[in-house]
Amino acid sequence: MTSPRPTTTLWRPTGPVELGLVRESGWRAWPPRLPEQPIFYPVLDEDYAVRIARDWNVKHDGAGFVTRFEVDAEFAGRYPVRQAGGSTILELWVPAKELDEFNAHIVGTIDVVHEFR
Repeated sequence: MTSPRPTTTLWRPTGPVELGLVRESGWRAWPPRLPEQPIFYPVLDEDYAVRIARDWNVKHDGAGFVTRFEVDAEFAGRYPVRQAGGSTILELWVPAKELDEFNAHIVGTIDVVHEFR
């Protein structure tokens, strides 16, 4: 019996509209980016995701959610980790045109782990 492939845990702060689209996917995929969104950027630190959802999404969208999901670790390794600020402000930058392939490497479901209103 072989063990499952290793995964990388990622978080994504999101507003209610994007979360609704994730729900419509059966909690299995992120929706396509809008033309003004050339990058999909999940984050590597739960606290960073909480800060964005609580402090930005609530202010702009009325609610903020933190999701957690797993991606095949080998696949995720093709995207460099970008430091967007302090030492814990780390993101993967996935080009929008690669999001379908990225979604195909999500292992399991996308789960809501925090909600702010």
